[in-house]
Amino acid sequence: MPGVDVVEWMVVDDGSTDQTVQVARAHGVDHVVRHPMRQGLARAFATGLDAALRLGADVIVNTDADNQYDARSIPALVQPIVDGRADMVVGDRGTDAIAHFSWSKKRLQKLGSWVVRQASGTTVPDATSGFRALSREAALKLNVVSDYTYTLETLIQAGHRNITTVSVPVGTGPMTRESRLIQSLPHYLRRSAATIVRMYSMYRPMRAFLLAGGTLLVAGFVLGARFLWFFVNGQGGGHVQSLLLAVILSVVGAQTALTGLVADLIGINRTLLEETLARVKRLELDAERDREMDLTTRR
Repeated sequence: MPGVDVVEWMVVDDGSTDQTVQVARAHGVDHVVRHPMRQGLARAFATGLDAALRLGADVIVNTDADNQYDARSIPALVQPIVDGRADMVVGDRGTDAIAHFSWSKKRLQKLGSWVVRQASGTTVPDATSGFRALSREAALKLNVVSDYTYTLETLIQAGHRNITTVSVPVGTGPMTRESRLIQSLPHYLRRSAATIVRMYSMYRPMRAFLLAGGTLLVAGFVLGARFLWFFVNGQGGGHVQSLLLAVILSVVGAQTALTGLVADLIGINRTLLEETLARVKRLELDAERDREMDLTTRR
């Protein structure tokens, strides 16, 4: 590929019980990383990133093992990083044109991608696409904490950690089997929504908690005003429930807003920890590279 000197292939075997390792090695795969027990897609992705960094990769391309993505799109996926225009590139499958996607799945893909764009501040049209290229710097900065899927989490992280992210059109392959990640659509929606809320609250805690607290305070104010109206007109005795609910909502709303302030202060420590972790990774990888160069020189 233009701008790339060496291409190496890695297979991450997430505790499979078939012949994944043997088949990979028989077909000349350069590196095989294996989980003894199944840990899920997110952990497998994180393991692959870590292993690729330790092997000295400057650009890392991630693709799924279900034949969904067309490998002929890899050069287009890598080019923005080689050109210095981006640190992470997400392949846009053009979900409207995928024949085996149902109408409802296409609509949910669009809605989900829109929500992620709002939460992350990125412009990626296909947020759930796992066909991605990352620069070494982006791989060092990203930390996968989910145990379900990495796609939404890493996009929200990228948007809030100033990792330049772009999207390019990619080809797709025919459907060969059902997704093993999506047990059912409601299950996938619940897990994805929880990931989006958790990650957004992690990086924008003040905004998230103030929005929730403000909503409760407004509701409490409306109910309090309603009770006051009836009280002024001599009918307050029959609407004490409104007053009690108004007090409860106001107290909970104020506490929620204060929680946002505390979470924002904690978020400063999280930012410092993330920067420290990225620096430790760089130092560790540089030390490993120096040791390997020293051993090569001695030989």
